[in-house]
Amino acid sequence: MHISNLFNRKKAVISFEIFPPKPDYPIETIYKTLEKLKDLSPDFISVTYGAGGSNRERTVEIASTVKNKYDIECLSHLTCVCSSQADIDIVLDDLKRNNIENVLALRGDIPQGYDANEAFMEYQYAANLISHIKAKTDFCIAAAAYPEGHIESNDLDKDIEYLKQKVDVGVDFLITQLFFDNALFYSFREKVLKADITVPISIGIMPVLNVNQIKRITTLCGAAIPTKLAHIMAKYGDHKDDFEKAGIEYASSQVEDLLHNNVDGIHLYTMNKSKQIKQIMHHCGLVT
Repeated sequence: MHISNLFNRKKAVISFEIFPPKPDYPIETIYKTLEKLKDLSPDFISVTYGAGGSNRERTVEIASTVKNKYDIECLSHLTCVCSSQADIDIVLDDLKRNNIENVLALRGDIPQGYDANEAFMEYQYAANLISHIKAKTDFCIAAAAYPEGHIESNDLDKDIEYLKQKVDVGVDFLITQLFFDNALFYSFREKVLKADITVPISIGIMPVLNVNQIKRITTLCGAAIPTKLAHIMAKYGDHKDDFEKAGIEYASSQVEDLLHNNVDGIHLYTMNKSKQIKQIMHHCGLVT
């Protein structure tokens, strides 16, 4: 089933993101997590892979398990960095053979040791990849949206122009980069609507469970730290259990506010943590 059809109902679409374990870890570790996440009845689960397409085979294997064993719709990540058209077509064919109908089309991050000329073989932008997928297949296509702007851009309005290009060439729905201040998303949503972008937008939320995690996240994506979260970091930074509890409460508060403001969906970046995600779902009344 195309995930875009889920957004036609009245209530928000609830989804999770997981990632394959590193190559030197047994793949069974993620299946233990999936067993617990499936009990939370997500509408779909997305599966990532690493820079430059690393872990791609594991991504397809895990996506197939989500879809064919657990009967949960799956969104498989697909990046075009360091990939030729032939590479992309192989992955699309593999996904189709495994009954996967939904992809999240991304440019992807340039791996270490590559420059832009080496990394962008045939597709320089996500819009190029989306055009190719749309022309050759009937996949449902999701794309990324950046409420604070892409980290490589210093102009949010220009970023929204690029987002419109992606939607115009075939995107069915969007998933946002994580953020910690809901006001930034509400402002972004107004700008997006003015740009005549009307596809559903699912909101990416990542619970921060320790100080090092949030420092790493903000370095990678440039997300702003609002005052309330900064106070949590200062108060509980040296107290692991207290910080995790406060982080879960903060994420739950974000989700509750977003649902109250009628967002199309909530996409929880699980970091392969099931217990903490269950607590957030419980706090928000999404599971009993």
